[in-house]
Amino acid sequence: MTKLATPAAAPSPAPPSRPAVESVIATLTQEFGNLVVTAAATREQHGNTASWLESEPPDAVVFPQCTADVQKIVLTCAAAGVPIVPFGTGTSLEGQVNAPLGGICVDTRDMNKVLAVHAEDLDVVVEPGVTRKQLNEYLRDQGLFFPLDPGADAALGGMAATRCSGTNAVRYGTMKDVTLALKVVLANGEVLTTARRAKKSAAGYDLTRLFVGSEGTLGIITELTLKLHGIPEAIAGGVCPFPSVEAACNAVISTIQIGIPVARIELLDALQVKAVNAYSRLSLPEVPLLFVEFHGSEASVAEQSAHFGEIAREFGGGPFDWATRAEDRTRLWQARHDAYWAAGALRRGTKSVASDVCVPISRLAECVVATQEDIAASNLVAPIVGHVGDGNFHLGLLVDMNDHDEVVRAKALLERLVERALAMDGTCTGEHGVGQGKMKYLEAELGAPALAAMAAVKAALDPAGIMNPGKIIACR
Repeated sequence: MTKLATPAAAPSPAPPSRPAVESVIATLTQEFGNLVVTAAATREQHGNTASWLESEPPDAVVFPQCTADVQKIVLTCAAAGVPIVPFGTGTSLEGQVNAPLGGICVDTRDMNKVLAVHAEDLDVVVEPGVTRKQLNEYLRDQGLFFPLDPGADAALGGMAATRCSGTNAVRYGTMKDVTLALKVVLANGEVLTTARRAKKSAAGYDLTRLFVGSEGTLGIITELTLKLHGIPEAIAGGVCPFPSVEAACNAVISTIQIGIPVARIELLDALQVKAVNAYSRLSLPEVPLLFVEFHGSEASVAEQSAHFGEIAREFGGGPFDWATRAEDRTRLWQARHDAYWAAGALRRGTKSVASDVCVPISRLAECVVATQEDIAASNLVAPIVGHVGDGNFHLGLLVDMNDHDEVVRAKALLERLVERALAMDGTCTGEHGVGQGKMKYLEAELGAPALAAMAAVKAALDPAGIMNPGKIIACR
């Protein structure tokens, strides 16, 4: 079989010359006026990354108002060979918004319109700057909601670009499952529409899913068509304690394997519960907990809850503390979403490094337990939380960056975390994405032919390598 060679046209673009950058900024300023910002504080904000990767700011930030504006920006940058870095709300965890070669950051903040709601078809068309909370507030009066909930109030364009998921993914899927179509501005300034609004299609390559998860390396998303769901008749949820993380994970595995349609099932280990109690002023039992939620009719929710309770008891879990009022559920889930900040408060003055992996559900308990043992043996502090219904969990590693030995141990721990997940036929990242931070693991996970295919796609759509360079595909 002939091997797919890595194409020579997956270039390592050189940083643009200063005159080229200044010329692009001058042209864009003439076109967009004060929507072009070169102030140091704004540039630093747009190059900041919530990890221990070095922040790399762009040379300027532009705030387009529509797809035509994005086209003008891309054409101007392409003519001069100046890099382009798309930006949503900046919740990147693997350096996706860094600008290692400088260039122009395209912030879609002002492209925040809901363009059309097709309630009868259960879909919506939005601009990329609309955030998930804004969309759900807009939809509330129509009895509809957009289910994906990554915690942060992320922009929908960024959520598609990073193929995010979140707490509801076990029931409703990830961004690849809820994205019907995209409008994308390519590196040559052309506008590509990936699909129509039909719920399924067998017409050609699946371009929608090519761009979902591409992290801005193939083009800039300027419009999304997304699936919606009706707001459930009944929602029940609460917390269930377990004697160990292993017991909690085994209860999750049984729940999924039996087919209980749980909407959310989240793991917090004892250290993370301690952090949540302190940060969110709760009084949860400081043992491994599952946060659980069910959606459906009154009868189905009651049946699912009872069935899950039986499974939990088999593994020593319980009793349930059910949050029957909507405000109580909201408070619990807000505490779960604030887990990152809560963990950081456990050890003041340290860097909070979040990393995630995902494994087949049958290997979940084994992987989490081995990771906890590794954390203890490494003498490190790293609470664990997870969207465990789909085998995805996160470490909130707290590192004293002034302690060289601790930094070395932390990096080694994260290497072993990924190696462990890959050995279990898992992935180096379930939802944080690749960015700069996890590029080095892709060949071990997918193999050289897969990387060559990705490089070929990149070279075909972005031959000059100006679209978010230095992310996902290593320049060769």
